[in-house]
Amino acid sequence: MRIPYKILLAMLAGAAFGATLNGLHAQGKPGAYAIVDISEITDPDLFKTLLPKAIPATSAYGGQLLTTTENVVVLEGGGTPPKRLALIAFDNLDKVREWYKSPLQEEINAIRQKSSKARVLAVDARLP
Repeated sequence: MRIPYKILLAMLAGAAFGATLNGLHAQGKPGAYAIVDISEITDPDLFKTLLPKAIPATSAYGGQLLTTTENVVVLEGGGTPPKRLALIAFDNLDKVREWYKSPLQEEINAIRQKSSKARVLAVDARLP
């Protein structure tokens, strides 16, 4: 039996969201976010292979996947919204950098770079 891609993505996001709510409740507000902004998926079959690896790679560095969605709306400024967007919470920017440079995440980054056009951003979540 073959599970459709969107159902698999929804199941992964649901599991991650449930774990995120418990984790965020226990740890308080995150200090930083990683934002993965995917403007185009050029090789959908290859892109699908990174999804099962993404949650363990994120969790290993204290990251909590808050959302991965194709439902992005531009409210101001025009332009085309990302094809897909992922938002990941971390304790601080150092954890984001450690996660991004980790061996497992570097493998995911390579797959993403071969299968899509994307940007990965790190944002300090602390208010001035």
